[in-house]
Amino acid sequence: MKRRDDHKDNAFFSGHDRLVDDYLSYLTVEKGLSPNTLESYSRDLQDFRTYLAGQAIVTLEDIRAPVILGYLIHLRNRGLTSTSRARHLVTLRGFFRFLHQEKRITVDPAALIELPKSGLHLPGVLSLSEVQALLAAPDKHRPVGLRDAAMLELLYAAGLRVSELIQLKVMAINMEAGFVRVFGKGGKERIVPIGRVALASLNTYLANGRPILLKEFVSEFLFVARRGRPISRQGFWKLLKKYASQAGIRHPVSPHTLRHSFASHLLEGGADLRVVQIMLGHADIATTQIYTHVSTERLKTIHQKYHPRS
Repeated sequence: MKRRDDHKDNAFFSGHDRLVDDYLSYLTVEKGLSPNTLESYSRDLQDFRTYLAGQAIVTLEDIRAPVILGYLIHLRNRGLTSTSRARHLVTLRGFFRFLHQEKRITVDPAALIELPKSGLHLPGVLSLSEVQALLAAPDKHRPVGLRDAAMLELLYAAGLRVSELIQLKVMAINMEAGFVRVFGKGGKERIVPIGRVALASLNTYLANGRPILLKEFVSEFLFVARRGRPISRQGFWKLLKKYASQAGIRHPVSPHTLRHSFASHLLEGGADLRVVQIMLGHADIATTQIYTHVSTERLKTIHQKYHPRS
């Protein structure tokens, strides 16, 4: 294996596990994972690092699919069950997918390694009443509340990822035509329509909230924090947790929960699956199809609750 000790930015773990810290921060903010789950991911990545050290692998460039397959064989030889090995693979797939999306690597070494078919994980969604309570939570008498209300409305109205939301520029919103121009994963552009309620909330924020928040500063970003800087992932995550608590929502809520809810509510209302795929920015419709399972599960729950002979 090649050693590239002089290229520290390319090291698998450099500067107090910087890459892993970035990934765990991403999972906390965008996915809303529990502390126990994050600890499990951290342990898995630490175990993988130990394996790599034993193989004299020190750079990201040296990690390819055969290395990961060798690690899975190593786990099997240690006596780990197929379920445990699958969990380790989930961790690595997520980690390398994140690095690829963030352009830390040019090739995802785990992309072609398939997971065993061990059941479908359905994403959590909010009910319509929970969404309404969440969107009503910000104090619209304050500039910050106008900003937060517009952020929540837009996140739900367009099904955005939080990374897309916080990077939006003012010019991305077409108020007259009623759409937002989004640059998603891999820089792919998509146009997503937004409804009149979200447009009204954005218009109020732009007129009465954003100028006060900016003060003397200038910013191209739509949603601004101090000194005209964009809201951070962590900052939005904290706001969302606060408003979810105020709305009386007791189960975990993450920015992705609103994205899941956007897709599920559209499909429940009769939207075409391929249209939802385009609005979400999914490259593969198979990714979007999980929401049909969510809708089916919810319909079954409603039927069992209200049908007299269920």
